[in-house]
Amino acid sequence: MTATLEQPVVSPTTEHVDVLVVGAGISGIGAAHHLKERFPDRSFAILDALDDRGGTWWTHRYPGVRSDSDLFTFGYRFKPWRGASIATSAEILSYLDEVIAEDDLAGRIRYRHRVTTASWSSAERRWTVQVAREDTGEELTLTTDFLWMCQGYYDHGQPYRPEWPGLDRFRGVVVHPQQWPDDLDHAGKRVVVIGSGATAATIVPAMAETAAHVTMLQRSPTFFFARPRTHELAETLRALDVPDDWTHEILRRAYIAEGDEITRLSFESPDELREMLIEAMRPLLPEDFDIAKHFSPTYRPWQQRLALLPDGDMFAAIREGKASVVTDTIETFTETGIRTSSGEELAADVVVTATGFDLCLFGGVAFTVDGEPVDFTSRVTWRGTMISGVPNMAYVFGYFRASWTLRADLVSELVCRLLAHMDERGATTVVPTLRPEDADMPLRPWADPENFNSGYVMRSVDRMFKQGDREPWTHLLEYAEERTALPAVDLDDKSLAYR
Repeated sequence: MTATLEQPVVSPTTEHVDVLVVGAGISGIGAAHHLKERFPDRSFAILDALDDRGGTWWTHRYPGVRSDSDLFTFGYRFKPWRGASIATSAEILSYLDEVIAEDDLAGRIRYRHRVTTASWSSAERRWTVQVAREDTGEELTLTTDFLWMCQGYYDHGQPYRPEWPGLDRFRGVVVHPQQWPDDLDHAGKRVVVIGSGATAATIVPAMAETAAHVTMLQRSPTFFFARPRTHELAETLRALDVPDDWTHEILRRAYIAEGDEITRLSFESPDELREMLIEAMRPLLPEDFDIAKHFSPTYRPWQQRLALLPDGDMFAAIREGKASVVTDTIETFTETGIRTSSGEELAADVVVTATGFDLCLFGGVAFTVDGEPVDFTSRVTWRGTMISGVPNMAYVFGYFRASWTLRADLVSELVCRLLAHMDERGATTVVPTLRPEDADMPLRPWADPENFNSGYVMRSVDRMFKQGDREPWTHLLEYAEERTALPAVDLDDKSLAYR
């Protein structure tokens, strides 16, 4: 802020920070690291509505909860990962604890602080944020020069669960993975898991260890991808006492190259990739298993996420007879289980509804700019990082086909570069603004179903912001494009208005 600008007056009961980060998960903790490293004298705080750090890794407590991306790319670029490629929730939380301790962030994070409203004032050149204390019911007010939304992308409080006939008469236990009870005992029980995505693929083998039997009931198939829990190259490098940061970088590059190639094939040679995925599954399943029916989706590979199976654990449970797959729709729940549309009766003591989640735009916070409510459905994204007409606000949204954190790191670097650029220009406000040449730009949905069409994405289209048909108004690009494009972004290309 330049000395010639009149300083806004802040009430003594209102706390002010230079940057306010919303969310203490992977994105928010990473953003805090970058802020502290780049701007050691700038004040910031991190607010999170949950009871502790970790976001999704704190919310989800279901059996076997683990990453569905490798930790060499899901981990931060700045902190080496030292464990197995596929990690448990507890291992990921421990990793985040190390970052919090190393960067001395514990005093900056405030848990059970739910942001309810964010109001921008152009006269004061700052945000006023209302916060509800989840533990005390107290209402707090903070102001900030820059708001950084790192709250993730789904509703932590309310999962997605379809309405099924007869559910009220089922005498067993029904549980959603997002609301897993601590006292659920499934040992010796008959379990039906409804769903076929990454969550179901995790729960099925984990519950099958002690359940009488686990049936995965899926409406439609998913592509499954078996990979070693620990990469052979990582074992070799560690045996040679290669430094951790070298091992981290080498494995990171190896996983990125593999991901880039699979993504390329999914667009350029989808039939070839489909055949590769199916043939890789075949020797891991029983000889009489109907792969065409159960594990060959109608959509193009990577049009939805590939479900990763560490050491092929779900395939092993199927081979051993501990788990089975039924591809059908639900006609009705019964007192003792589920009857499918084909008439098959699936007996169950426990039903797990691994049916996914709903996107929650910016944590459900109500935004206003100069007293006017912000209708995000009429706004356009700026490089998947800011929103047109919304000053001094950035957000983090990761990749669908690559690790979330790969993009979180890139966005953190871009936002920090933008904050430094504002300082250089003596600007206190930055607003993504359509240029004259963008005036007649066609607006597109935030997600193209031909590109990616998972249920949680398609259910959210009508409440999300838009994208354009040209840079910088697009998003959902691939890491292969953005790892060079985002660091090279021209911050003076007239798409950002500084004041």
